[in-house]
Parts: sequence; C-alpha cells; structure tokens
Amino acid sequence: MRPQHVLIPAALVSLVAASAFSEEANRYRLEKSATGYVRMDTQTGAMSICEERAGQLVCKMAADERAAFQDEVDRLQNSVKALDERVVKLENSLAARFESTLPSEEDFNKTMSYMERFLRGFMGIVKDMEKDSGEDGAKPNSQKT
Repeated sequence: MRPQHVLIPAALVSLVAASAFSEEANRYRLEKSATGYVRMDTQTGAMSICEERAGQLVCKMAADERAAFQDEVDRLQNSVKALDERVVKLENSLAARFESTLPSEEDFNKTMSYMERFLRGFMGIVKDMEKDSGEDGAKPNSQKT
C-alpha cells in the first residue's frame, strides 16, 4: 500500500473531525449569572443552568418558561372550553325542565277561571257582610270612652 493512499484519507478525516469540533465548540454560548452560568444551545435555543462543582461545570436543563407558559395557557383554554360546554348543557337541561313544568295555555286559562269565580264569590260575601253591618251600624253609638 502506498503512503499516499493512507495519508490522504487520514488528512480528510482529520479535517472533518476538526470542522465538527469547531461547530460543536460554537454550538453553546455560556453567560455568567449571579448563581453560576447559563448555557444556551444556539441551534435549538434550549437553556441550561450550570454551576461549578469540584472544578467542573455541571449543567441541568432549565425549564423552558415559554413552553411551560404555553402548556398552562393550553390547559386553561381546555378548562374554559369544558366549562362552557357544561354551562350550555346545564342551561339546556334547565330550560327543558322549566318548559316541562310550566302549565299549558289551557291549564292556565282553567286556573284563571277558578280564581275569577273564587274572587267573585269572596267579593259577594264581603258585600253581604257590609249590608248586614250597615243595618246594625244605622244606630250610632252614643257612648264615648
């Protein structure tokens, strides 16, 4: 085997490896914070919180607040939608219940007829009592206390 055949592929591999290492080195951006460091992945935008332990950086994935906020918004929207559906269902069942318990027009008119006869009879009794007391009330009471 010739030395050229070995050197050319080895050189190509080292160039590719150096290029990949260079990209990997520029992928993350480190910023100092009050409690340690914040590392941002420049390709994905993911954030990590890093702190120094025994001379090494230890990074933990930070909760992406935008994703957490959006999850909460989605949950609340689903909750509101479920409540709206429940209100509509309750209103429909309540309206149906009221419609089923209301008397028909015929029953209402019959009841009004009973009330009218009752009141006419009652007023007749009151007039009769006034006539009776009018005859007794013709003699004025002269005694004053």
